[in-house]
Amino acid sequence: MDRLGSRCPLPGYLRPSVLICLLILAASFLSYPVLRTLSLQLHSAITGSYVSGTYSIVFVNCPNEQIARDIARYFWNGEIEEATEILLLIKTKTSKVRMLFSYIRLVHPFEIPEVFSLPMDQGDVRYLKWLEEGTGED
Repeated sequence: MDRLGSRCPLPGYLRPSVLICLLILAASFLSYPVLRTLSLQLHSAITGSYVSGTYSIVFVNCPNEQIARDIARYFWNGEIEEATEILLLIKTKTSKVRMLFSYIRLVHPFEIPEVFSLPMDQGDVRYLKWLEEGTGED
């Protein structure tokens, strides 16, 4: 009977190997965001390419223009920059974004223009049909 009890744990008790597996699984789950971020940064550094999800856009509501100006001051070439900028929204097919980026780099006066794209997840069907018709073939 002693041998049977040593091989089969009593109900309600976990074997040490099962407990270790659960701990490893919990640690992996909790550290996943950090590991994902580090792996994306490493991939980006090695390949020199951008990995989706590395950067974010933040929209901020401000109660007035002065507060917006105060928040928008940024550091550029060793100085605080307070230039006025105008946001231009260009809607196009994702397949044409690289060509659009090339054009913008040619005609934009900034050394490093702030240009990026966000994929449209959803939209009004009539608008998307209009956009499809307006952007032509690839």
